[in-house]
Amino acid sequence: MTHSSLTRRPLITPKGVERPASSLKTDDFTALCELVRSLCGVDLLQYKRNQMERRVRTWTERRGTPDLAEYGKRLRKDSEELDAFLDRVTINVSHLWRHEDQFEVLRRQLLPALADRRRLKIWSAGCSYGAEAYTIAAVCREAVPNVGVEIVGTDLDKRMVARAREGAFTAEDARTSPKALLNKHFETRPDGGWQAKPELKRMVRFETGDLLRMAVPTARYDVVFCRNTVIYFTEEVRDALHERLVKALSPGGYLVVGTSERVSDPKALGLTSPYHFIYQKS
Repeated sequence: MTHSSLTRRPLITPKGVERPASSLKTDDFTALCELVRSLCGVDLLQYKRNQMERRVRTWTERRGTPDLAEYGKRLRKDSEELDAFLDRVTINVSHLWRHEDQFEVLRRQLLPALADRRRLKIWSAGCSYGAEAYTIAAVCREAVPNVGVEIVGTDLDKRMVARAREGAFTAEDARTSPKALLNKHFETRPDGGWQAKPELKRMVRFETGDLLRMAVPTARYDVVFCRNTVIYFTEEVRDALHERLVKALSPGGYLVVGTSERVSDPKALGLTSPYHFIYQKS
C-alpha cells in the first residue's frame, strides 16, 4: 500500500446528505476488517477509522450489499470481488520520478555522502508496483555508477509485488519523468509504456511483507524510502512504523518520507533533518 495511499470521499446517504461519523456502526465494520485481514493480510484497522469506514460503506452500498456481514460472506466466496474491494480501499498511487526534487537530493547529496561505503542497501518500504524502486535504481546508476547498490521493495499487496517484478509502466506512469533519463534507463513498449532495462531489474528485488509485523533487520539499510504510506494511518501506527524504519537504518543513514508526512519526534528516535522531509540517523 505506497505501502498504499488512500484517497477520501464522503459517504453519501440515498437522499444526498453526508452521514455524520457518529452515526456509523462499528461492530460490523470491525468484524469485516478482521475478515479481510484473515483473507489477504491487509489490516484496515491500521488506518484512521472514520475515513476508512466511510470508504468501505460507500463501496458496499454501491455494490448492492450494504450489510457488512453479508458483504463479508461475498468476499469469502468471490476472489474477484475481494480484488475489486482492495483496489477501492487501498488505491496505489505512484509513478516514476514522483516528487522529483527528492530524487535530486538523493542524487546530489545523499548518494555522494554514502559513496565510500562498500555497498549501498536501499529499502523502498511500501513500494506499490515498483515505480519508486526503479527510479531509485536509475538515480543510483547516474550518481554512483561504480558503487554496488541493492534495492529491496516491500509491499503488503501481493498483486502489487507481482506487478513490480515485471518492471513495466504505462505512459501515464512516466508522465513527469526526465525524458533523457527515461530513455536511458527504460525501453519503450509496443503499448506506449516503458520497460525497465535489464541492468535496472538486476538491482532490485521485491517481497511481500507487512511493514508493521514483519521482522525488521537492525542497521541494514543506508537509505529507507517510505513515502505516502502513513498519511492515513492513526498516529500510533504511524509512530510505530517510523520507529521500525529507523531501527532498520545504519548509523548515518537516511529516512525519506512523503512531502505531506513527518516524523513526530525525530530527536527521540535519534534523527536530525538535514533536508526537507529527509531525516538522518545519528
